[in-house]
Amino acid sequence: MLMPHPAVLRRLVDEYEALTRPGSTAQPPQAQAQARDLAYTLCVSTGTRDVRHALETAHQWLEAASAADAAIRPQTGKEPQVYA
Repeated sequence: MLMPHPAVLRRLVDEYEALTRPGSTAQPPQAQAQARDLAYTLCVSTGTRDVRHALETAHQWLEAASAADAAIRPQTGKEPQVYA
């Protein structure tokens, strides 16, 4: 199975969770449609059929990607330089 890039998956999760955060006020129809679209995209991206399972899977994949990135990054004690 193909897996989405962690940055893309992180953006999908963050946007969906922001739109569906408990306690948020009533959403306009456009925001509700966007949440449905994000839920569908998360399900397709994770190979699931339920957005709850999609979020669980996405969080597991993001955690694994973060751990893998940390494992291959050299431990120099310095922050990497970013060139613009």
